[in-house]
Amino acid sequence: MYEIKNIRIEWIGPYSLEDIGYDFNTDTYNSVKNSKLNNEDTDYGIYQVYGYHPIYGNDVLLYIGKAQHQTFSKRLAQEGWEYNTDYKNIKFYIGRFFDKEQVSDEEWDKQIDLAEKMLIFAHEPARNSSNIKNVTKNHSLLKEFENIRIFNYNAYRSLMPEISGELWLRGFEDFKGVFGSEALLKN
Repeated sequence: MYEIKNIRIEWIGPYSLEDIGYDFNTDTYNSVKNSKLNNEDTDYGIYQVYGYHPIYGNDVLLYIGKAQHQTFSKRLAQEGWEYNTDYKNIKFYIGRFFDKEQVSDEEWDKQIDLAEKMLIFAHEPARNSSNIKNVTKNHSLLKEFENIRIFNYNAYRSLMPEISGELWLRGFEDFKGVFGSEALLKN
């Protein structure tokens, strides 16, 4: 049997462009001074972006990303969300990781990487198309998901509350065995 690694993410939001330090009067960012998401001790993890998409409509999941070695505000300010057609209605949801015990920085980085890739793979946000292609074509990356399970708590919006690598990598056929539904129907 293999050991499952559980990753737990608490989602908080929504936050606006102004909350990450954008000033609509000057069309610039001041993420250090005016941001609610620039705490150097706590503002790291995964984020979701919701807004307008010309095909999918209003208030849809556009993007999943990570703020790993820089705060949420610094990372989000680099992505140009102020250029979205409906930029005043962009919403950000941030996900902070938690567990019963503190993990090493190396393990924390690994969990952020895996969670971002797995969430993108499972949900296919519209603006993550290049990341989706990279993950689906790279079978060794998919294999990394095999023993991972992600639990999303609180304001996870359009994300599934639980995602397991087993669901995406192991088929129904792997587990049917003697007691599979087809065997039961034959009797």
